[in-house]
Amino acid sequence: MPIASSRTTSSRLLSLLSMLQARRDWPGGLLAERLGVSERTVRRDVDRLRELGYPVRAVKGPDGGYRLDAGSRMPPLLFDEEQAVALAVALRIAAGTGAGIEEAAARALATVRQVLPSRLRQRVDALEIGVAGNGTDPQVDTGILRTLSAAVRAAEELRFDYRSPGRPAGAEPRPPRRVQPHHLVVRGGRWYVLGWDPDRGDWRTFRADRMTPRVPNGPRFVPREVPGGDVAAFLSARSKGSESTDAWPCRGEVILDLPAAAVAPFAGDGVVEELGAARTRLTTGSWSWAALAATLARFDTEIEVITPPELRAAFAELSRRAGRAAGTG
Repeated sequence: MPIASSRTTSSRLLSLLSMLQARRDWPGGLLAERLGVSERTVRRDVDRLRELGYPVRAVKGPDGGYRLDAGSRMPPLLFDEEQAVALAVALRIAAGTGAGIEEAAARALATVRQVLPSRLRQRVDALEIGVAGNGTDPQVDTGILRTLSAAVRAAEELRFDYRSPGRPAGAEPRPPRRVQPHHLVVRGGRWYVLGWDPDRGDWRTFRADRMTPRVPNGPRFVPREVPGGDVAAFLSARSKGSESTDAWPCRGEVILDLPAAAVAPFAGDGVVEELGAARTRLTTGSWSWAALAATLARFDTEIEVITPPELRAAFAELSRRAGRAAGTG
């Protein structure tokens, strides 16, 4: 994988290849002019590229010319410096997608990194890339991912079996599900299908590692627009229990008798405000008032509820439950 410098080129052949990759059709005369050679030299260089495996096709017409097509085998690739860095970063991220390609991604990264100039290798190595997930998330068979992706591209309804969490082994099998898949996305280190459920008349998300597609696919469908038009925002809103906006349906404000530095690592997407050496204001949310009260109780300190009353009521109910669990309520 040669790396073309933005300032100089290693040879006229690499310059020709770079030009063919950047534009669909090139008149022979224009190539000759850009390279500063004769059209006969361009023809010889094209023949050399073909010998290396590049499927360069002659284009008929008044001017004549050349086109780089897709071939039957992988020839050496040419990237500029920014493309090479982007490729290396993408390969590092690929190890955490749960797509079952970790080993292949690692080998490809080693290949790319080996030919990077030292300054580019340092740029890649200096990047801190965090991949959501703890490395133990269930992997998805690449064949299933290809099936799901093909159904999305073809706008064909999916029929599949779905394994629900906690369902006991030997339980009566559930009937197959169906969905009109619109997007295949990665969130939190896991693959999800986002689609329209015709049986429920609503949008649904399904974890790909729990899906077993059935063959053949169902009928084609007319794609819909995801509410709000932003897939990431829509998924984030649904994960928070919201039907419309990307916000927790239950939000509260409290003061904790802890320093802000002790609160911030566990505040999630909450807002942390330092009020003193050991006093912090935290504004955060959850999908229910009970869940919010339980989440705040994890801080194991005195908690002053500022707002709203629903949060105070949730703490009172949590206290009654805790008393009953301790045998004192």
